[in-house]
Amino acid sequence: MKTLRSRLRLLAALAALLLATPSVHAQAEGAVAPSVPWASLSAEQQGLLGRFAPNWDQMPPQRQQALARGSERLMAMTPEQRERARERFARWRDMDDNQRRTVRNRWQQFETLTPDQQDAVREGFKRFKSLPPERRRMLRETWRTATPDERRRMLDVLRAERARRAAVPPPVRPLPPPR
Repeated sequence: MKTLRSRLRLLAALAALLLATPSVHAQAEGAVAPSVPWASLSAEQQGLLGRFAPNWDQMPPQRQQALARGSERLMAMTPEQRERARERFARWRDMDDNQRRTVRNRWQQFETLTPDQQDAVREGFKRFKSLPPERRRMLRETWRTATPDERRRMLDVLRAERARRAAVPPPVRPLPPPR
């Protein structure tokens, strides 16, 4: 249960980072972002960001832009998506500094991957989530208790299996006999 909570916290943190942090590219280029006047936000955005209103003018422009973009994304979500986002934000808020730092580091590692590698990570996570809860718990426990050498061997097996699947073409079905 604890590892499931950790996994959920990681997902929440990744979502929170996507919605609430300035663009890495803008920071890297040293670009100075223009501030976002509170009055330029729509009434719905102001409602969503109301708790930031008292300090909006003192907030760094990049933070203003990130919050404005995040509010636009939130407004475009379905009610179910909004609820899931609120739950993820709540989990992020409940994390301690070490947990947040870990999530940020993992996100930075993820961003250094190639698009194909990112897709592979996403696909692996989808496959993991599709497993029955007991199987996921067992896999988490196996990983948690494994030594670094055992973990490396597990990853090698997974990589070899992935390469084997990619190299083997799907079976060809025979054509039906002509009529």
